[in-house]
Amino acid sequence: MLAIVIPYYNSRFFEKTIHSLASQTDKRFHVYIGDDASPDDPNEVVVKYQNEISIHYTRFASNLGSKSLVKQWERSIGLTQNEEWIMVLGDDDILQGNCVAKFYENLDEIKGSGSKVVRYASQYIDENDALLKGYEPYFHPKTEKSTDSYFKNFLGESRSSLSEHIFSKKAYESILFYDFPLAWHSDDRAWLEFTEYQTIFTINEAMVSVRVSKNSITGKKDNVILKNEATLRFFEFLISEAYSNFKSKQQSVLILEYAHKLKLENKLKSGVVIKLIFKLIKNGSFVSALKLFRRYFRFRFLKK
Repeated sequence: MLAIVIPYYNSRFFEKTIHSLASQTDKRFHVYIGDDASPDDPNEVVVKYQNEISIHYTRFASNLGSKSLVKQWERSIGLTQNEEWIMVLGDDDILQGNCVAKFYENLDEIKGSGSKVVRYASQYIDENDALLKGYEPYFHPKTEKSTDSYFKNFLGESRSSLSEHIFSKKAYESILFYDFPLAWHSDDRAWLEFTEYQTIFTINEAMVSVRVSKNSITGKKDNVILKNEATLRFFEFLISEAYSNFKSKQQSVLILEYAHKLKLENKLKSGVVIKLIFKLIKNGSFVSALKLFRRYFRFRFLKK
């Protein structure tokens, strides 16, 4: 069975989210709503749809998402029961009516492939449900290594968000989401770790609409410092823990990007650069090693 978990806080688009669940052609799922002590009571919407879909609503006594969004995800996931698969759906995102049906149609193949993470095709929508300008609906390869998937996303050749994914509960329970600030990149890290750096299975025949608005973390402009901190910590993870799972050329690009981000945050030290250069030399990326040396050492010497 599938559990659809909604860590709830904002009411503005919430009914559209619940309506999209009530409109599923296959009702083999349970909805778990974890109310993060929101000032907006969702009870009217819950009552309206409780006879159409299986809804379990819990209001938490204290707000946690403002301190740790990941911990709010976790306690909301903790409401689930014996379901094998979990989707964490944003309280403003929308599922196409065939999403659940297509999941079950592909389930045997998903299990046969050993994939522990499943994703749908996706599109970005604005506050008026219109496609976000410049972002066409996106479709992924049917199966793709999670490292290749992330790297394409990093290059801007792909995209990824939390709501469009379904993941194995067992994989989640063995690892959990990593608590980055604003949960920024927490899902990126999860797809790498939940899959054990193996394949993600894609269902391209169904679409998830991910909303980007002034209220969403992606759309906000006043959280750049925290986003930058999370991104730097995520790259530290990529270089220190996930590095060996990437291809050699990918490793070189990620190291150079990590060095660039350290420089932007005024955290690039000579000792770190030396370690990164040796990493590049070790995997045979001599050109990248030379590029890093020229970029961050010769410039300083010439300046003196």
